[in-house]
Amino acid sequence: MPEYPYDPHDDLTEPVPPSAQPPGSGGQGKLIIGGFRDSAGGQSQGRRQPPPGYQGYQSYRGGVSTPPRHPGMEPYPRTYPAVASPAARPRPSLLRRRGCAIGCLSLVLVVILLAGFSIYVLQRVLAFGSAISTQSPLSTQTGFMGTSDRVNLLVLGLGGGDHPGAYLTDSMVLMSLIPSTQHTTLISIPRDLWVQVPSGSGHYGKINSVYEVASNNGKDPVSGGNAAAQKVSLITGLDVKYWMTIDFEGFRDLINAIGGIDVYVPDSFTALYPKNDDPNVDASWIKVHFSKGMQHMDGETAIRYARARESLDNPAEGTDFARSARQMIIIKAVISKVKQWSTWPHLFDAMDALKHTIYTNMSLTDLGLFSLKMDLNQAHRIGLSNQNVLVDSQSADGQYILLPANNNWQLIIDYIRKNLYN
Repeated sequence: MPEYPYDPHDDLTEPVPPSAQPPGSGGQGKLIIGGFRDSAGGQSQGRRQPPPGYQGYQSYRGGVSTPPRHPGMEPYPRTYPAVASPAARPRPSLLRRRGCAIGCLSLVLVVILLAGFSIYVLQRVLAFGSAISTQSPLSTQTGFMGTSDRVNLLVLGLGGGDHPGAYLTDSMVLMSLIPSTQHTTLISIPRDLWVQVPSGSGHYGKINSVYEVASNNGKDPVSGGNAAAQKVSLITGLDVKYWMTIDFEGFRDLINAIGGIDVYVPDSFTALYPKNDDPNVDASWIKVHFSKGMQHMDGETAIRYARARESLDNPAEGTDFARSARQMIIIKAVISKVKQWSTWPHLFDAMDALKHTIYTNMSLTDLGLFSLKMDLNQAHRIGLSNQNVLVDSQSADGQYILLPANNNWQLIIDYIRKNLYN
């Protein structure tokens, strides 16, 4: 067949930008304490009366009962409250004072320990943010995700390791989020889509090689991530500014660090799986089987489920489209597990694993807010496949590839635009 007559980078698109009184006062506005009369005019039953024959009992004055005093006569019993003089107050015992001092010191010690631990955690988190991102951990390029504009993050899954093909992006998922509404769309980009690599070169290859070529086999991850994001922008018509790479070897360690994940397997299948990612080490294969239903998976099982493609008994699970869907199931399960409080005691172990797993041009703050705002349960899923806008084809050197139907790249843009969750 002829080399591709139509390339999105050369001819197609540019990235798309984007006065009543208080109750109970009786109308008087004044609260009377002691010696008041009830509504019938009689004296309140709550006040002790002077003994019969006692003369000169004065009316209530200033809130204190003050009967006249006569020489040789004692005041009416209990008229004046007994107030102990300062000298008569008992001094606190030495034991009690010592107990208060110990309690205060203990409280201060707890506060100091908590403050020290908080500083330690903050330092670890900031160091982690600096290790995984090109941006300062506390910076924001999205206005702290307070925007109503769409934010697009391209997630690139790499095989990892030192073997040939370690930097081919076997998984490419575009996560598109409107932060103000949490509307989320997940777009799977098939790795066999045939494009110019590098752009403008006249040479063609599968889109999963864009990162490998631009990064020089992982030596320059920033150039690789930027090139992949630009290519996906041209193909989808969306403004893709942010990217994140995930090394599957590190992802395995992350899942183990958080105690495994719970995954619902929608369809059973058995597949052949390479015993070692590097065929130079071991070129043999093993059989893996996954049964329909809820399963708890450790890191190795989860990675095998996400990457298996040589299905033996369920052809539908042998396609790249099915594998992309399984990878999204795994990513969703990991994000769900990390959000659980029970996972937080494993925070440091998870961060250590992630430092060797992900790299991004989105700051730690924005990435965290992006993850919190994503609604994966209600997300719309768009899979570009030979069932909608793509067709199977073959390259001049015999590779299986995918092309847009009728070589019309605009079909892809229109299809995505129609199915986005707005």
